[in-house]
Amino acid sequence: MASGKGLSLRVGCLFASYFLGYGIFLPFFPLVMQDRGIPVEEIGFIFGAGNIARIIANPVMTGLSDHTGRRRLSIFLYSLISIAFLIYFLATGGVWNALIAVVGLLVFWSPAVPLSDAYALDVVRNYGADYGRMRLWGSAAFVVANMIGGWLILLDSSTPAVIAIMIGILSTGLVAISLPPQVSTAQKGTVREEDRPRLFLKPAFWLVLGVIGLIQGSHAAFYGFSTLFWKAHDVSEFLIGALWSTGVAAEIGLFMFAGRLRLTSYPLALLLAGAAAGILRWGLFPFAQDFWSMALLQLLHTMTFGMAHLGSVGFLSKIVPPKWAATGQGFLAASNGILIAIGYAVCGPLYELNPGYPFWLMAGLSCIALGGLMALRPLMRRMMADVASD
Repeated sequence: MASGKGLSLRVGCLFASYFLGYGIFLPFFPLVMQDRGIPVEEIGFIFGAGNIARIIANPVMTGLSDHTGRRRLSIFLYSLISIAFLIYFLATGGVWNALIAVVGLLVFWSPAVPLSDAYALDVVRNYGADYGRMRLWGSAAFVVANMIGGWLILLDSSTPAVIAIMIGILSTGLVAISLPPQVSTAQKGTVREEDRPRLFLKPAFWLVLGVIGLIQGSHAAFYGFSTLFWKAHDVSEFLIGALWSTGVAAEIGLFMFAGRLRLTSYPLALLLAGAAAGILRWGLFPFAQDFWSMALLQLLHTMTFGMAHLGSVGFLSKIVPPKWAATGQGFLAASNGILIAIGYAVCGPLYELNPGYPFWLMAGLSCIALGGLMALRPLMRRMMADVASD
């Protein structure tokens, strides 16, 4: 039997291997497609279709894994299928083949995160491990992958970048299948097949999930337009990279010390803090027009993303039976994805009108999230208490 500390490190490797691939894919795959002759407007269409498919598929694929009880095997098989789609991408050409490859890739690759979260939460329950210290390796790997991808994309061919993504995906599958199985001790013997539809069909569950999703959805303007905003204010590409790294470094710091400070014991407080920080961060974002004020605001990423992520994962771990933990995380990922996708669509025209408008809209979403969480706090406490009393 693996020790809790050793197993935590291996789960950290699981997150790291995923984000090594994703940290190359997210910023650089559009350039890969452009290098292979796909027009920019078609690249947008392909990614839009892929993200829609990913949002729909995430709860389906995680639900299938929960139904069979084989999360580690699912990650391994999904990883192999994802690699097959990338091989298809390299072996073919044209817009329609790229569309098939990207849609297939995102459908099978994206469930690895909620499945990994579910496995990590089982390790927390069974060994008293620190979720944040496991998850921080994914954030660190993402930064390293950004640097590796920036070097690979400068080569004469885009193929090495695709191969590097494939290596990250394969390593995710191999790490997953090598992990020991976990028995969910919490609520053992109380989870029945009929518990899944009874929980996930409750309007209260979806209402709470939508409000939580607003916090991550409020990052849409940042993900889509912060680089353009900073560049318009004469921030160099190197310093833009430093700004992104500042936010991730703050996030890693939170994940490292959250367990020691017992922050994860208070998911509602973390969610409220994330929403409140979003009001401040996005409200002030357009006024930060020099590097140091921009960097100072980036430190709030530890709250708007990090605390909100820990709070949402922690809340779901308290209300969703362990057998269906990956399905619950899949629904959360779908909620976040839908709201971010809507945000992308709305923020584009707003940015054309005024670069500050998208960020002020995100501050408004954070206000709604904060108000919604305050109103729903008694309900959310009852949901956690009902599970605890079972």
